[in-house]
Amino acid sequence: MSLAELQSVSASGVPIGIWVSSFSAGGTERQMLHLMRELDRNVFTVHALCFAARGPWLEAARERSASLVEFYFQDFRRPDTWKQIARYSRWCRANRIAAIIASDFYTNVFGLIGAALAGVPVRIGGRREINTDKSAAKLALQRAAYGLAHRVVANSRAAADALRSEHIREDAIRIVPNGIEIPEVDARECRPLRRALTVANLRAEKGHDVLIDALAMRPDLGAIQLDFAGDGPCRSALEQRARDRGVADRVRFLGERHDIPDLLRTADFFILPSRTEAFPNSVLEAMAAGLPVIASRTGGICELIDDGVTGLLVPPGDAAGLSNAIAQLTADRDAALSLGAAARHSVVERYTIRSMVKGFTDILLTELDARDGRRARAPLPFHS
Repeated sequence: MSLAELQSVSASGVPIGIWVSSFSAGGTERQMLHLMRELDRNVFTVHALCFAARGPWLEAARERSASLVEFYFQDFRRPDTWKQIARYSRWCRANRIAAIIASDFYTNVFGLIGAALAGVPVRIGGRREINTDKSAAKLALQRAAYGLAHRVVANSRAAADALRSEHIREDAIRIVPNGIEIPEVDARECRPLRRALTVANLRAEKGHDVLIDALAMRPDLGAIQLDFAGDGPCRSALEQRARDRGVADRVRFLGERHDIPDLLRTADFFILPSRTEAFPNSVLEAMAAGLPVIASRTGGICELIDDGVTGLLVPPGDAAGLSNAIAQLTADRDAALSLGAAARHSVVERYTIRSMVKGFTDILLTELDARDGRRARAPLPFHS
């Protein structure tokens, strides 16, 4: 079946499926939602696929997709999971799906295996993190899933390097950076830089503990007010740490928020002290809002921020270095605002939703054209 014939299956375009685990307010979910919403409907008919049809972005996905289909999943060791994979495979065949895009560990494994069983012509895996905390069994399962993909899309050079370290073949790897909506920016009030914001789930790898220690380390930071937007398993321990360090009156835990643009507008600067990151949307959004940013020198953050030009970088886990960077930023308002302006310009030039969608569109069309719609098994994209 040719590409044109595949396109004729749907009144509006080639039928493809895009996977997310759920529609929670996470970075991966946000990127996949943008992709679902912005792919050209004259070219593609987009089906949203998930394990759990819940989350604040569910209705947005439903409104812009030809269908939204849930495949129940808990654990790969459960027999029901493989029944669901078989059901998903039948769904792919029934809907003559031409391409599948997966986004994380679980959707890679479930989505690529089922698509391969169905003979979906184009199978695209995803890599959006660089964490090395997976068990040997999970790494083996992930590698096997990538072996069923025609291409594996990383969202940063750091994520692509993680694929290479796992022996994924170079010619299977593609890089499509995250994209964000570019907000309008009003002139900032002429005031001292005092309101700091960080946006991240409260997990150990995000380094909130380092930021609390940094805030407490220097007396000249006593006027800084710090907001943590996000929730997670470390919240109670972090609240206790703030009390222990004597800064509880200057640290607010806002919980999960869905008004991040408003928080960015009222903040003076942004901090992300993560121990590890692939390509954080929160830093992109802060830069697009014109905020001066301090972040850890790790993973894809180093691709986003040119130290001293579009932000300040400090070693991950270095509370003293972070404390000094905050003092440097807040001591010179004009220099800080220059960093913010340069950061916004960088994002506008390089990291829009349009550029992200174009990256995926180019990969989809190239792979569909290369296979001319034929049902084909992908070559294993890793070195033996």
